[in-house]
Amino acid sequence: MRVVGGRHRGRRLATPAGKTTRPTADRARESLFNILAHGDFGDRDVFTGARVFDAFCGSGTLGLEALSRGAAHVVLMDNDEAAMAAAQDNAALLGEAEHVTCLPRDATTPPRAEAPCSLVFLDPPYGGGLAEKVLTALTAQGWLAQDALCVVETGADEAFASPPGFTTLKERNVGAARFIFLRYGGGA
Repeated sequence: MRVVGGRHRGRRLATPAGKTTRPTADRARESLFNILAHGDFGDRDVFTGARVFDAFCGSGTLGLEALSRGAAHVVLMDNDEAAMAAAQDNAALLGEAEHVTCLPRDATTPPRAEAPCSLVFLDPPYGGGLAEKVLTALTAQGWLAQDALCVVETGADEAFASPPGFTTLKERNVGAARFIFLRYGGGA
């Protein structure tokens, strides 16, 4: 795995050993971040100064990619110990530890947020139907800023229904993955 854009472009990232995580492939991640950088998501840059939340973060690649592109802070959450260790190591490797909060927690039962986030990534295990549940839990715990942009990764053929309070903006299939772009709190 490597950072595909921004100030850390080309830097290698560690991935946890074993098969408990499924990292988003470099090609799919590059496509996702190109959509975020060049897509029509309103009149704002989605990265610059953003507070980012990365649930089911694995080794933290999505959140760290956002930092590389100008985000101010990222919260990485995963309940897998090896994944959290890799995420912490990657933040330190990039010199970004002071801009990263690692929370070894189950994303379905998050703690109360210290501050809301404007960009949210959810990459749950495919086929588990967890994305809807996690979006609802994050909303209840104050993790989502008004008009937050949320990106949900599912399997290309996996069913997904956005919970109340979310508007689907667009969907893109990239290989075996589907990225669903949602706006929280109305206002597309």
